[in-house]
Amino acid sequence: MIATVDIADLGVRGTLRSLRHRPAPDDVAGLRWLDTAIAAPLASTRPPGLGRAVMIAFWDDQESAATFAAGHPLGQRFAASGGFHAVLRPLRAFGTWPGLPDDLPHARDARHDGPVLVTTLARLRRTQVIRFFRASRPAERSAISAEGFVWGTAATRTIPFPFATVSLWSSGEAAAAFAYGDPDGGHPRAMTEQRRNDFHHESAFIRYAPLAMTGSVRGMPAIAP
Repeated sequence: MIATVDIADLGVRGTLRSLRHRPAPDDVAGLRWLDTAIAAPLASTRPPGLGRAVMIAFWDDQESAATFAAGHPLGQRFAASGGFHAVLRPLRAFGTWPGLPDDLPHARDARHDGPVLVTTLARLRRTQVIRFFRASRPAERSAISAEGFVWGTAATRTIPFPFATVSLWSSGEAAAAFAYGDPDGGHPRAMTEQRRNDFHHESAFIRYAPLAMTGSVRGMPAIAP
């Protein structure tokens, strides 16, 4: 199983079309799960703009993902944008999500030499939206200032979208230190709130090793291929 993350400046019309026309796994060979959302800056209190879109997908293999990018209208739209595209191998996961294998390692110290990409995926409970944002915004502010943080974005659609974050880190050690190192930090405190009363119907926190990363969007540092 591999994952892909695409972030692209599609403009308002392109973003809205991407939200409306999302294929189901039965529609695309090798697809396990796919969703699209509107990108929003981390820790922002303003409504997101509509010009930037995020697409996250799980696949049986790289060939299926490449075929989709080359031949499906949604894949072609993201590919033609010149935006960020990552092909990823999951290193560890905590939680459950459609298309995510049950046998992925759960250990925090998943070994990997090099940068990692992290996604959080969640379907928010309507009754927990205010609590969630009160906890998540300090965590996102902590991420932006954390050692080893390279770049990140949030993504949302409508409740109970899957709410997501995508973050790129210089190493797995840096990502783990942010997530678990300081018990008084924004992310561990958000985790404590989550355990006290779950914000989500379903959630997954996944760390990946990049197999390939190409392109960029405005505000993102250059990523070596």
